[in-house]
Amino acid sequence: MSDELGLTAQPVLTLDRHNNQRDDLRSLARLARRFGVVGIVVGNPLHLSGEVSPQAAKTQNFAAELGKLTGLPIHLWDERLTTREAHRILYEAGHERRTHRRVVDQVAATLILKAFMDEKTTSDL
Repeated sequence: MSDELGLTAQPVLTLDRHNNQRDDLRSLARLARRFGVVGIVVGNPLHLSGEVSPQAAKTQNFAAELGKLTGLPIHLWDERLTTREAHRILYEAGHERRTHRRVVDQVAATLILKAFMDEKTTSDL
């Protein structure tokens, strides 16, 4: 999530995946309504080469369905190496590697959102 001014990015929670995509979409839509979200940034897991991976294709389809369900703008953002960066940040902050699993996705999501916001701010100048 970001603050109303779009200056900061902070984690909210990690959703547990359901057995079907529709339930996942509904959970995200509920969260978006609850927090008054005006747009959604989705990490796009491209190959390191920049080519669309099979997971990226699934993610793009999921993002399109999320946009239809919520009526919100969806922004795909390159997430290459964000998990690695999240682990580095946690390690440098003194967290033991075995404890990273609980929060690494939240840190990576925050990095993705912050990069998106930074790019948006730069392009608005």
